[in-house]
Amino acid sequence: MESVMRTGIKMAVVTVLLGSAVLWVIQPTDRYRYIWLTSIQMHVNSTFFGGQQGAILLVYFFPVLFVAVLGCVYVHLGKTSNQNNFEKSNGKKHVLATLKKPMIVKGPLGIVSGTEVFFLLMFVALLSWSLYTYLHKHFVTITPQSAAMTGQTVWQDKFGISVIVLALMGNICLTFLFFPVARGSSVLPLFGLTSEGSIKYHIWLGHLVMIFFTTHGVGYIIYWAVMHQSSEMLKWAKADYSNVAGEISLLAGLCLWIATIPRIRRKMFELFFYAHHLYIVFIFFFLLHVPINFTCIMLPGFYLFLIDRYLRFLQSRTNVRLVSARILPCETSELNFSKNPSLSYSPTSIMFVNVPSISKLQWHPFTITSSSNLEPEKLSVMIRGEGTWSKKLHQLLSSPSSIDRLQVSVEGPYGPASTHFLRHDTLVMVSGGSGITPFVSITRDIIHASTLQNCKTPKIHLICSFKNSSDLTMLDLLLPMSGIPSSFPNLQLKIDAYVTREKEPAAIDNSKLIRAVWFKPHQTDAPISAILGPNSWLWLAAIISSSFIIFLIIIGLITRYYIYPIDHNTNKIFSYSFRSFLNIIVICVSIVVTASAAVLWNKKQNARGAIQVQNIEGPTPTGSPVPWSYNGGDREMESLPHQSILDNTVVHYGERPDLKRMLFECKGASVGVLVCGPKKMRHEAAAICSAGLADNLHFESISFSW
Repeated sequence: MESVMRTGIKMAVVTVLLGSAVLWVIQPTDRYRYIWLTSIQMHVNSTFFGGQQGAILLVYFFPVLFVAVLGCVYVHLGKTSNQNNFEKSNGKKHVLATLKKPMIVKGPLGIVSGTEVFFLLMFVALLSWSLYTYLHKHFVTITPQSAAMTGQTVWQDKFGISVIVLALMGNICLTFLFFPVARGSSVLPLFGLTSEGSIKYHIWLGHLVMIFFTTHGVGYIIYWAVMHQSSEMLKWAKADYSNVAGEISLLAGLCLWIATIPRIRRKMFELFFYAHHLYIVFIFFFLLHVPINFTCIMLPGFYLFLIDRYLRFLQSRTNVRLVSARILPCETSELNFSKNPSLSYSPTSIMFVNVPSISKLQWHPFTITSSSNLEPEKLSVMIRGEGTWSKKLHQLLSSPSSIDRLQVSVEGPYGPASTHFLRHDTLVMVSGGSGITPFVSITRDIIHASTLQNCKTPKIHLICSFKNSSDLTMLDLLLPMSGIPSSFPNLQLKIDAYVTREKEPAAIDNSKLIRAVWFKPHQTDAPISAILGPNSWLWLAAIISSSFIIFLIIIGLITRYYIYPIDHNTNKIFSYSFRSFLNIIVICVSIVVTASAAVLWNKKQNARGAIQVQNIEGPTPTGSPVPWSYNGGDREMESLPHQSILDNTVVHYGERPDLKRMLFECKGASVGVLVCGPKKMRHEAAAICSAGLADNLHFESISFSW
């Protein structure tokens, strides 16, 4: 039944999206402006919304929110089938497997699949078509006579039109800019995407937005200078474009854009992080710069982003229960949190963590290493001490003085709505350094699947590269601290670990063994729970739809009884900027009211789950786990599961993996190749899989670019 309903939802979504695509194609034409849009305005014209704003809300706003609501229902229905995902057979090829293979491996865009190339070309075609059509239809009307009537020359008139058209191109890019950064998006799962995997689209669109808007702003400054109208830079018109607002918006955008330079982002991440919040100034003054009927085109994506951002804010206000930490000798720590059993997530999910004792403002994303199937009451993340913040955390956990409690807040988890790892005959996971993190959660999930009777699990080949022997202790995280089955005979696991900077095993340092730290519970701490409860996707659909209805009601009443009487008084004109400001306020109020009500309703249920988890938790354990991987042959194994994994591990010193040979030797109809590590490693694996020499290799890059 769920599959039939999901198919119906997909068909409805495809229909709406095709209609929207046709709309974007004909938007620059005179037929759309003078026939279609005029007809729509006549039918929706009312004193509650006005002809222009009502038509734009219907044509651009409603379809996007309708798709978002359908996406929520689609993902919710998929949760039931995902729970039975372990029962599915593997070895099935994906319908679009060919298009998903890497087509471009090296270049400024990174690794790009065939599907991405297709949609990228479609988007470029849309921009080219729109640019050509807008310029052509305006240029043909410009003659020496028409230009003379406005006191301009032909080239000045054409230059002014060109500058305006560039702003229209920027608005098209801005329309799609915020979809990839809504972490709990219900739109992205419809296309099999995650927010983390779509960050590159946000980056591409962000560059285009700033290129078009910067050219637009600089072009107008040149135009005013040529026309001797420099005073226009200080213009804030009541019934026209507000130039000052546009200049403030562009200035904020330029500061944000400069901070995204790779060198600045890598060396001064905090500057990049804080500068990115200038998007608030950028969007606010952009909305004041142009009439509301124009901004309604880009508002739907930003509207969904605001809902997601406010829900994240509410979740971040709660302190979560940190149970324990595993401290590895390679400046790496694993944090183990208490989790509400009703919270489920997919492997490779991420979670944002904030530790106020280190920084109250900084939030950092980390890959979840636990499995919600194997560990229903625990959630774990691995943190490598590479930056200033993570090094401070590692020092805090490693300090000799005992820490009774560490205050932590989280946002998430966020990840794919479903995974398809079990569909492969063989799963090859290639990692470099801390890139092993997402494969820990996958391995734990497959360990759980291997204990089920009706589940055929794929063979696992983990190829991991480390710089030093101490980094081998990351392999200890393949198994959780507790709660694992005594054996998993159906698991077929092979590990090839490469230590590149050492020729032989290093002598074990007893002072640098894995150490465990246990934290005492605090009454203000709560297990990690879904902010909207087990049925979070249905609640999100309710928030999107109800907030939009409230917005329509309030803005309709304001228009009818406040704006309409002023606009129809011949002596007065209602300010465009103030009207946009009212719309912004009403949108924010609608979202805050509906989202807060939904969160408060579910908070009671989460509180009950927290009590159940506290009853499940036993006394605080004592003792410290000892690494089985660090110079493992010289010590006695602590458990059979660790022994089982150790027996299938081969450590290679002073060399790097020969990926080409190892991948071509993989047998099976379907071999999933997952890569997470340095760019060079990802490009090498992508080139091998896309070479066409082996049809059974299915490449997937896991790149974390927050």
